[in-house]
Amino acid sequence: MPGVEHLARWDTESLRWVLQAWLGSRGLILLVGIAVGITTGRGFEDLVANWDVQHFLGVARDGYLADPKTMAFFPGWPLLLRGVALLGVPPVVAGVALSCLFSLVAAAALVRMGGPWAAIGWLFAPVAVFTAVPYTESAFCAAAFWAWQRASADRWGSAALLTALACTTRVSGLFLVGALGVMVLTWPRLRVAERVRRAAWLLLPVAVLAGYVVYLWTLTGSWTAWTEAQAAGWARGFHWPWESALNTWPVIRGDYVDHPDWTWVFRGEAVSMLVGVVVTGWCLSRRMWAEASWVGVQVLAFSMSYWWFSVNRAVLLWFPLWLMFAHLVSRRPKHPVAQALRHTVIVGWLLLSAVAMLIWTWLFTNGLWAS
Repeated sequence: MPGVEHLARWDTESLRWVLQAWLGSRGLILLVGIAVGITTGRGFEDLVANWDVQHFLGVARDGYLADPKTMAFFPGWPLLLRGVALLGVPPVVAGVALSCLFSLVAAAALVRMGGPWAAIGWLFAPVAVFTAVPYTESAFCAAAFWAWQRASADRWGSAALLTALACTTRVSGLFLVGALGVMVLTWPRLRVAERVRRAAWLLLPVAVLAGYVVYLWTLTGSWTAWTEAQAAGWARGFHWPWESALNTWPVIRGDYVDHPDWTWVFRGEAVSMLVGVVVTGWCLSRRMWAEASWVGVQVLAFSMSYWWFSVNRAVLLWFPLWLMFAHLVSRRPKHPVAQALRHTVIVGWLLLSAVAMLIWTWLFTNGLWAS
């Protein structure tokens, strides 16, 4: 497990590159939104408040009882939107502004963990549109990435507080707590008492997760209200991995002719599942046990749903992927041919990722299915 001495340091050049990447990626997303608005006549809310955004806005406005399915969404983000709305700022506008701000905060954490290329890769991820609209990805990543960075620096008090904040926004916080627990267990040269002290900090985010379960119980009388909402709204009941794969195959094959926009998005889900397996393997090969558990457990969870669903967006949460990307990009071969190949791969990847980002933004802003 890396200590403070292994973490990337701030430097002016890195920060300048990341700030430019942040402005460039947000700018490209904005340009696509403007183009869609001009060509379709869609207004601002029609462009940025699609799919889950409507659920977040509904919870912020009416609470959970108006639509029990919304209990699948954790309260942190809707509460933040509601709080900003009390100041007179439209919640959709606030959501876009906060998502863009939090995406910069998350990118800064990636700089500390893996250098500027980790942040640049993440900012230009194919599904980066979800870090610029009122979704929870930016807020969660900002808290979770910094929580991991603080824990890696052996600053467990601040790591626990940040993890608790992450747990208010997504169920992914549960996996974060588990992965940090693995970090404690695998940290070298620690006495038992020191491990217990570090692990005790994780009781804070666990309390946040438990608090939400208790709150839903007070509303519904059911201890499983969250899982029931997931099953009712998104068919996320338990299935064996082979059943999930078989359920996903027809939509990948294009059998859902009444939803032609689903086919390529679900093909993307399959690619994302493969990416998760590769990243987990890479982490294991480098004995990054905690990072492997962070990605691997999520891949396993996605493989046990009805079908492979929302994995594309989860890629944004997998910071080890972007650390792996930065590691591969930072390798500098000595042979001229290898150097040319490296540059070609970097430029090609960035171009393909940027094009995919534009396409995904077009899908989302048109109100089409985008994972």
